[in-house]
Amino acid sequence: MIRPGIAAMGLVTPIGAGKAEVAAALFAGTRAGLVPRDDLVPGRTVLSGAVPVPPPGSEPGAEPRNNRLMRLALDQIGEEVEQAARRFGRDRIAVVVGTSTAGIAEGEEAFLVHRRTGSWPAGFHYRHQETGGLGDFVARTLGVEGPAYTVATACSSSGKVFASARRLLAAGLCDAVVVGGADTLCRMTLGGFASLEAVSAGLCQPFSRNRDGINIGEAAAVFLLTRDPAPVTLLGIGEGSDAHHISAPDPEGKGALAAMRAALDDAGLQASAIGYVNLHGTGTSLNDSMEAKAVNALFGPDTPCSSTKAMTGHTLGAAGACEAAFLWLTLHPDTNPDRLLPPHLWDGAADPALPPLALTRPGDRLAGKEDRVAMLSNSFAFGGSNVALILGIDRG
Repeated sequence: MIRPGIAAMGLVTPIGAGKAEVAAALFAGTRAGLVPRDDLVPGRTVLSGAVPVPPPGSEPGAEPRNNRLMRLALDQIGEEVEQAARRFGRDRIAVVVGTSTAGIAEGEEAFLVHRRTGSWPAGFHYRHQETGGLGDFVARTLGVEGPAYTVATACSSSGKVFASARRLLAAGLCDAVVVGGADTLCRMTLGGFASLEAVSAGLCQPFSRNRDGINIGEAAAVFLLTRDPAPVTLLGIGEGSDAHHISAPDPEGKGALAAMRAALDDAGLQASAIGYVNLHGTGTSLNDSMEAKAVNALFGPDTPCSSTKAMTGHTLGAAGACEAAFLWLTLHPDTNPDRLLPPHLWDGAADPALPPLALTRPGDRLAGKEDRVAMLSNSFAFGGSNVALILGIDRG
């Protein structure tokens, strides 16, 4: 299987927009992006990772917030996509993106207007809520004409797009693929997690004995993959569908462990080659318990790891791409010349019921050789639709 080079990356998150701004916040460690909201869960204030997004235009059918957030990320890779289009042809550039919310927020607002007035608002169209609309939007925005579609596997959606993109490249159906994902805050998602009693009363505390649930966030991240070498490479992918339960993971982490092992096998690497693990780390009791067991069983207690959801909140269908972007920033010498690792922000109260993990602290740095580095990122979804990605550099 080929190892695509990641030629470009753009992202917008609750901790900043663009590579330089996000990298500075990521390596310093910040919770400034998690802000109180009282309009998402009735009768309750929750902390959520919000992103400033330009308002929609006044024209009928203006793009939903999810697309507008994605556009901010696309603008950051537009030049590289144009170069690829001139080189390969627009019909040889594919698009595979992930989402879970699409334009649900617009549907919610439109329904409230309809309930109040009896009429749908002029700017609303049902297609805003179509899950597949994000892929079409990206293709239209970039003016590319290859295969374009959307993956929707809940919280692993924009991690799984890397596997789909690599298959398209390997099959010769395209020469470059724009991959990524976007999700935005909406009442339905927050209400759903609240009904599961999975939303934290305050700041999420991944892997703490005091953890009481997640914070929800929003983000968009996109990448340009080609067969050409690049400073950061997609080394391996492990996918799974363990179907242990519709919303709960296997308590022993069997599905998570299988996905990580498959990614290592795909990359041809031993567990000892992984210099850092970006944990799924939602802050819920069941997820953190099973992931700690799986990571400890595979990597032991000494491999540096952290959950960046303590900074951004859980960005749902965008989490896989957002956290792959964090690996890209950590690996790339231009954005991380000091080889810093994303810190694990929490209350420091270790859970004695969990196997030990080497949770990073602010200022921790990557150990080992500078010319060969590999890192893994986990994304686990309802129904056991899991994915582990390995990104790396190899100048040897």
